[in-house]
Amino acid sequence: MPGHLFRRLHQQGVALYGVHAAGFDLTPVQFAALNAIATWPDSDQSSIGRSIACDKATVGAVLDRLQGKGLVERVADAADRRTWRLRATPDGLRLLERIAPKVEAVQRDLLAPLDEAEARQLMALLARLVGPMPVPGAAR
Repeated sequence: MPGHLFRRLHQQGVALYGVHAAGFDLTPVQFAALNAIATWPDSDQSSIGRSIACDKATVGAVLDRLQGKGLVERVADAADRRTWRLRATPDGLRLLERIAPKVEAVQRDLLAPLDEAEARQLMALLARLVGPMPVPGAAR
């Protein structure tokens, strides 16, 4: 069944992340959030949550942890004081630079059993199944 295989592949990815990113004190979801914030600075919490496929409560807790580690900051929106804009701190950006090669190694290891054409085909099929990735700030 595809769901079982997807879950197994996800488990393998998390395990590989644990091996490659050991010592960084950053979970895969925290990495995804920090990377999204660095990619789309000044996005709001809901947009970041959608971009990494996390519900509102989960992304809130992840952002609290990242802020507690000094990796992101929340800045009040000038036009709407109820909205917080997210930015990676200099420490967050430095951590992303250091961990990026480790995350790339995880991706390579996950796809290692496939040749280059198979890896491209798998990625295209997965992207088709998942659908377009929401981009913070883009019109819905």
